[in-house]
Amino acid sequence: MAAPESFNERNEMSSEKPSIVFVHGLWADGSCFNKVAAPLIAEGYEVFSSQHSLDTLEGDVAMVTQTLEKASGPVLLVGHSYGGTLITAAGIHEKVAGLVYISALAPDEEETSQSQQEKFPQTEIFQHIALDAGRLWIADGGISFFCGDLPEDEQKLVQATQLSAAASLFSEKIDGTAWRTKPSHYILAKNDQTVHPDLERSAAERMGATVTELESSHVPMVSQPDAVLEVVKTAAAAL
Repeated sequence: MAAPESFNERNEMSSEKPSIVFVHGLWADGSCFNKVAAPLIAEGYEVFSSQHSLDTLEGDVAMVTQTLEKASGPVLLVGHSYGGTLITAAGIHEKVAGLVYISALAPDEEETSQSQQEKFPQTEIFQHIALDAGRLWIADGGISFFCGDLPEDEQKLVQATQLSAAASLFSEKIDGTAWRTKPSHYILAKNDQTVHPDLERSAAERMGATVTELESSHVPMVSQPDAVLEVVKTAAAAL
């Protein structure tokens, strides 16, 4: 018969930090979270960042699931933009204890990423998208509608390192609506010209999320990392 846990052992287990898994969206990779991930790692959090191909929704969700399964503890999933669609599906996994959406999509059962967006006015970025060989790129002159509150040199770096996405990605559907059963936080970017702020507000309201509004472009984890860090730590502590 195993010996009972001591009080100190139980207390140590209860105070362990959750693992944090970051999930990127279009035109970026996992490094877009570096300014938030680095201080979390320094504070002793186990941190992962899913790196997915933006080829198919099913494949991207599978990669998020593979990443979170590497985590040793309960997981806080943090999704940006299209990454919100991914954590909505992958977040039904039993290891996921909570969700943080950053200027993100969060489709309901009957919605796709595209159909959720079509319920709101089209944002300016979509006037500056190039289609090449079935992949979507931010065209020259369009990067300011994605990350316009970054310094010019950082905007140029985002333009130069962007990942392209399959044009069919937003019309694909996969089962799973994690925000219906998992506690959620939402960072609303009030100056977003990529995902409409009204979509963000609507998504946050219907999931019953704890909302933080920032005067930010679409990428607050890059332009206002300290504010995003505080939301992530608050969400982690609540678990």
